[in-house]
Amino acid sequence: MDRRILTLALLMAVAPGVAMSASVYKWTDENGITHFGDHQPNGKKAEKVSVRAGTTETSDQPRPSPQERLSSIEGEKAEKQEQEKAATASEVRRKQREKNCEAAQKNLELIRNRPRIRIDDGDEPRYLTPEEIEQYKARYEEAITTYCSPETSAQQ
Repeated sequence: MDRRILTLALLMAVAPGVAMSASVYKWTDENGITHFGDHQPNGKKAEKVSVRAGTTETSDQPRPSPQERLSSIEGEKAEKQEQEKAATASEVRRKQREKNCEAAQKNLELIRNRPRIRIDDGDEPRYLTPEEIEQYKARYEEAITTYCSPETSAQQ
């Protein structure tokens, strides 16, 4: 008895799969009547009906050639590479802005905290004048404004 139940259950499980794998064709005869069948009629144009999805596949529709599909794939690949290249460039710009921001902040802090600043200006080291110190402060404050603010599309 157990074998019979097992066999019956197995047949019931396999039957829908076998039925779904069969091809179904749709065609219209000379009287305008639509017919469905599991064999394509001789000498008549027929559509292959996808039973699972409920859509039709017309045998007259041209499929893209392998060359067209290859061109499409290559185009998508090139587009993806361009996007990756743009993302990489954007990341490099962002990191450089961060470095510039840090350097400007450190330099401004040094200028503000030291009353005398010595620089090598060619042959002989010298101290910056108060006017020069103010110029450097203004330059670093401008750099901080430029590099430490969020990047906008106009700055890119």
